[in-house]
Amino acid sequence: MNRAKNAPLTPITPVALQNISLAGRNTFGLPAIAELAYEITAPEQLPALMSEILTLGIPWRVLGGGSNVVLPATLPGATLLMNISGLTIGDCTDQSTTITAGAGENWHNFVAWTLAQNLPGLENLALIPGTVGAAPIQNIGAYGNEVSDCLDCVEAFDCKEQAFVTLSRQECCFAYRDSYFKQNPGRFIVTKVAFKLPKKWVPRLSYVNLTKQFAQTSAATPQAIFDAVCQIRSNKLPDPKVIGNAGSFFQNPIVTNSTYEKLLTEHPQLVSYPDANGTRKLAAGWLIDQCGFKGYRLGPAGVYEKQALVLVNHGGANATDILNLAQKIQMTVQESFGIELHVEPNIL
Repeated sequence: MNRAKNAPLTPITPVALQNISLAGRNTFGLPAIAELAYEITAPEQLPALMSEILTLGIPWRVLGGGSNVVLPATLPGATLLMNISGLTIGDCTDQSTTITAGAGENWHNFVAWTLAQNLPGLENLALIPGTVGAAPIQNIGAYGNEVSDCLDCVEAFDCKEQAFVTLSRQECCFAYRDSYFKQNPGRFIVTKVAFKLPKKWVPRLSYVNLTKQFAQTSAATPQAIFDAVCQIRSNKLPDPKVIGNAGSFFQNPIVTNSTYEKLLTEHPQLVSYPDANGTRKLAAGWLIDQCGFKGYRLGPAGVYEKQALVLVNHGGANATDILNLAQKIQMTVQESFGIELHVEPNIL
């Protein structure tokens, strides 16, 4: 981990906003009020602000696009609204091109921008909601790709050391939906992410829907894959602008091969995928669907009718409604399969 060697930043004090509604700042559309909110548009705002917050000892959190959170009715303390922007093309070699993006940039728009610059490599991650800064924290992934595959380094403010740091890909300790940032909550505030995209582009078509779509054609261009991923996601997942949701609510559980073989004997139709570590990744959506939850409703909260992995807000739901439904699903899957499902969004 390298501390930033730039000249000291000129402090900028962000304005404190009181009792701000966050209903439009989370994709579930849950009612939530931030006691204090600060719009973060530049890294220079962080040192003085975080020094004050830590001195006061009040709770705090960072909120980006709100696509991977379940918000309570009231968020005490300080909520930092991440809005740092900026897209830059950096070093270019025979092997790769480095690009950087501010933590507040919309992720999907960023992926589309890379293709417009003729810099492929992230197209399988199209249409994932949220911001660039949240991507390495969760190590987002979809359709045979993870953000860590092309990530070069992450710039962040280290609240423990009160300094800006740069973490290499190795130092980020990426794993399935996991990272060093996630393992150290409350320590880092991501401000910028750098990616190294290979000059020699190779399409990633291992995901079954992509394999089928491009089996009869050689036109697997970056843009074609981007468009296909957008179409697949749109067909399977609801638009948060239409019905509130946070995408996949549960992680795909990873089990040992012996556990997988036992489950396969009991459930021959079990859907799973080989994992890079020699273990087996089970399809959480299939497990939930087999328990009869697809389209299920519990008050204003429900399970999406087209994808059992997605919980939705049918209107008027709060955090308690969503979590009660999630708990019911977890208990039923545990009783039916002996498998523990882990929630993917952050419960604030």
